[in-house]
Amino acid sequence: MTTSVIVLAIIFVFLLISNVPISICIGLATVSTMLMSMPAQPAVTQVAQKIATGLDSFALLAIPFFILSGQLMGRGGIARRLINMAKALVGVLPGGLAYVNIFACMLFGAISGSAVAATSAIGSFMIPEMNKAGYNKNFSAAANATAATTGLLIPPSNILIVYSLASGTVSVAALFIAGYFPGILTGSLLMTAAAIIALVNNYRGGEKVGFLEMIKRFGDAFLSLMLIVIVIGGIIAGYFTATEAAAVAVIYSFILSVFIYREVKLRDLPQILRQSVVTNSVVMLLIGTSMALSWVMAYENIPQNISTALISLTSSKVIIILIINLILLAVGTFMDATPAVLIFTPIFLPVVTQLGIDPLHFGIIMILNLCIGICTPPVGAVLFVGCAVADTKITHIVRWLLPFFAAMLLALMAVTFIPEITMVLPRVFGF
Repeated sequence: MTTSVIVLAIIFVFLLISNVPISICIGLATVSTMLMSMPAQPAVTQVAQKIATGLDSFALLAIPFFILSGQLMGRGGIARRLINMAKALVGVLPGGLAYVNIFACMLFGAISGSAVAATSAIGSFMIPEMNKAGYNKNFSAAANATAATTGLLIPPSNILIVYSLASGTVSVAALFIAGYFPGILTGSLLMTAAAIIALVNNYRGGEKVGFLEMIKRFGDAFLSLMLIVIVIGGIIAGYFTATEAAAVAVIYSFILSVFIYREVKLRDLPQILRQSVVTNSVVMLLIGTSMALSWVMAYENIPQNISTALISLTSSKVIIILIINLILLAVGTFMDATPAVLIFTPIFLPVVTQLGIDPLHFGIIMILNLCIGICTPPVGAVLFVGCAVADTKITHIVRWLLPFFAAMLLALMAVTFIPEITMVLPRVFGF
């Protein structure tokens, strides 16, 4: 291992444990590593150029559009309508409010493309309601936080766009199609874990909804759900690219929230736009600095060295993919999903490609690993939001998280070793 690699690792870890923002950690570690190879001015200039060129991508334009669409959806009454529909479907079952929480998170996460937004929007409705019905609030928060992560797998999803950029070979459209079955499988296993907990704690179902009321609730949620159909259907049919689909999503969300549901007022738009800009700035800085770090690692031959080391460690494909999964699970506990994808895709993609694993399949494996990470202490953003909404502490919620983690790990193993779960839909649609 070269001196520059050691410097990179030490500076990054030191800044990270010092609670420095992740994008600053990445940027400073990158510049410090370059200073080992060249004078200060060229090093800083080179890193700045790599940040700029890393953001110069048409596919990345989809991210600010989807962020704005998610903001409009989050404020536009979508969550309440999806919850009411979920209650009509599964609320009557024993422990039904837990299923409603998980199912609504899956739907809202798919529509908004944000796990944090799903945690906040659905949790703020469902957790107080579950508390009134006698559910343990830590169980409610655990179900909410873990279910919200399925929005990273079920399209449209910003992190899938980031993986497409990092891989350089996998299309956004193919990733969008590939994410459906793994996301639904994960949500179904989370519901199974919730069912077991509900059975043990004797949580009863809610009030039965009549047929006419069920139809009404479906009607109320129909236009919200149509966003998924319009975005994904348009991409599959070839009417627009993923970036153009994101722009269409903004227009649709605006019309739905402002003119049809009328829950977003025109005077609210400046605040929504401001929040979207702030969120997008954070994401883009992460992407830019991560792309620069990826370039530095390639310059130092880090991906090639790790690939060689893993391949020489064992000839077993199963053991290597298990090692990669363990590393990604560990990374997810202290690093946000966006920089993790940008940094570790160039490292592990050559390894799995050499093992005969499709880059599309590996992308879903990686995202599912990081889904587990963002609801895991100590840096799980979704976990912190879920605890804040439930007014509880991480130490109180951990025991209730364990069955849900087991369900997510089971989904991860299934997706890892049964490629058809991921690949069947892309093959059907010709990707």
